[in-house]
Amino acid sequence: MLVRLSIRDIVLIDRLDLEFASGLTTLTGETGAGKSILLDAFLLALGARGDASLVRAGEEQGQVTAAFDLPHGHPALAAAREFGLDAEDELVLRRVQTSDGRTRAFVNDQPASAQALRAIGASLVEIHCQHDDRALVDPSAHRALVDAHGGLGDKAAEVRELHAALQRARRALAEEEARVERARAEADYLRHASAELAALAPQPGEEAALAERRQSMQRSEKVAGDLRDALEAFAGDHSPASEIASAARRLERRMAQAPQLIEPPARALAQALDALSLAEQALEQALADADFDPRELERIEERLFALRGAARKHQTSVDALAALAERFVADLAALDAGEARVAALSAEVGKAQAAYAEAAESLSAARRAAAKKLDALVEGELKPLKLEGARFRTEIVSDIETGGPEGYDRVEFWVQTNPGSRPGPLVKVASGGELARFMLALKVVLADRGSAPTLVFDEIDTGVGGAVADAIGQRLARLAKRAQVLTVTHAPQVAARASRHLRIAKSAVKGAAGGKAKDRVATRVAQLEEAERREEIARMLSGAAITDEARAAARRLLEGAG
Repeated sequence: MLVRLSIRDIVLIDRLDLEFASGLTTLTGETGAGKSILLDAFLLALGARGDASLVRAGEEQGQVTAAFDLPHGHPALAAAREFGLDAEDELVLRRVQTSDGRTRAFVNDQPASAQALRAIGASLVEIHCQHDDRALVDPSAHRALVDAHGGLGDKAAEVRELHAALQRARRALAEEEARVERARAEADYLRHASAELAALAPQPGEEAALAERRQSMQRSEKVAGDLRDALEAFAGDHSPASEIASAARRLERRMAQAPQLIEPPARALAQALDALSLAEQALEQALADADFDPRELERIEERLFALRGAARKHQTSVDALAALAERFVADLAALDAGEARVAALSAEVGKAQAAYAEAAESLSAARRAAAKKLDALVEGELKPLKLEGARFRTEIVSDIETGGPEGYDRVEFWVQTNPGSRPGPLVKVASGGELARFMLALKVVLADRGSAPTLVFDEIDTGVGGAVADAIGQRLARLAKRAQVLTVTHAPQVAARASRHLRIAKSAVKGAAGGKAKDRVATRVAQLEEAERREEIARMLSGAAITDEARAAARRLLEGAG
């Protein structure tokens, strides 16, 4: 519930700090005292549209802070966390309005958007007035209210889940039908392309391996010629090996004559012959290694040409051809088995549709039963509110052809304000005062289901008095046993029912001493004690001149309310 409201420099309010409690709190005061300003400031903290005119004249900015104490797990805490805001058991909403029209928003001192304030505020506070344009206008909200009254949350959640499952099944069927249809339209092409790629049998990485092998063979072809030329130098007529061998033999024959002279060159010539032999062997081995079958090079080039030609034809890379071949095979398999798959998915859609239909029909029947009870309870509240000739009816129209996440039903509150008049949608048929009283009757019936923890009623008793105003006060008091209720009222019968009474008044504020600041008016709010309450209610009864009769009447109202 709302526990604190602080306002700084908003229109006529310079500085205001209010504490709130559970139960019924009434706010009274003469016309123009600032009741509407107080409400506008509260709305600003709840995410309403900002306006530079809200800033008190002569100030650069105004500020409103609203603090709420909430039970663990309250929807407003979850809403805050959805916007990435830390929230435990207290929420403090703060809005700063500058004189140039800009606004800044904070939740628990964390910067937030006005959208976040609105989403969180919607879970915290409901504000109702004669021209209320929220739950009583939107038929989708009517459906939610009937579900809340009937305790149909689990049934409604089941219908939403089954509808989501039905939509998934329908999407799967549509996708499979589209795939089979595409495959059927391309059947001839698929068979030809699949056979072509199957014959080609491309492998991932094959292009790179073939290109590397071809490059290696091309390099070997160039080197082989030089190796052959070098080997011919050893094997031809001009080979130095034979001449060196002949010279070595001649020296060996002279060895005995001059061994010291002959032995070193003879040994060197032998080593040279060995080196030439090793060089010849190395050349022969290198030439053997460089040797390849030209037909293999031709086959590699043809394979590369075929692979790259197929890749160009199918507008893909060579490495992707293998996956493409698999996809063609899968598409052909899908074509062959497509009808069976479509039939299976159609059966799944049928099962999902049957499950959804059964749950939606059950929910629709439960809604009608809950609506019948709701209608009776609301009508029971109308007579004391001077709507004794009125009728309230929950109009439920079911259409199985347009079923959605919420089931088959379009729900709308209808009324007949007078006997013989034509019934119609509540917001179109009821006048402002009637609309406010119908709304109050609904809120009393639905107070513990589907309501925010804080309810604000803005002058819903306008234009009524006597017994009707007292009936409104009684119902607000009953409502306050199940929710925190704040009401702005001109009816003494309503004010007398409050557990806390706040009086709103204007007072003069002196300008700065010795300065140029002019005297101004500021709105003040005071919590009234028993004697003060009696005097305020007497003023509401008699006007500016409070008589003893008015005081006596005020005392009787307070005693009767107690």
